[in-house]
Amino acid sequence: MKPPAIGYLRRDISGVAQSWDETQIRSLAERMGYRCTKTVVFSDRTADPIGKLLDVVASTGAAAVVTAGLAHFEQDLPERLLAVCDIVTVSPEVVHARTRPALPA
Repeated sequence: MKPPAIGYLRRDISGVAQSWDETQIRSLAERMGYRCTKTVVFSDRTADPIGKLLDVVASTGAAAVVTAGLAHFEQDLPERLLAVCDIVTVSPEVVHARTRPALPA
């Protein structure tokens, strides 16, 4: 069984390309061997988006978060998210490996 992943976008950054970004996220997740279980979409008005994203990662058991690009994280890799899962970007296509090893199931 493929490990679960979730997609992540900021609506204000994707704009009219949101559905295309979602398609690219699902496609890349599948190519990299993940099962994309959902896509989480926040706006620039979402309070603590990384904290909320961490809640989704925990509740789904996601091994990775796949996003269109680092701009959706305001250009920096969120260290607290990277501590619990891989972060994969579509453009450029890069896998940022989690910084802490996963605990055995």
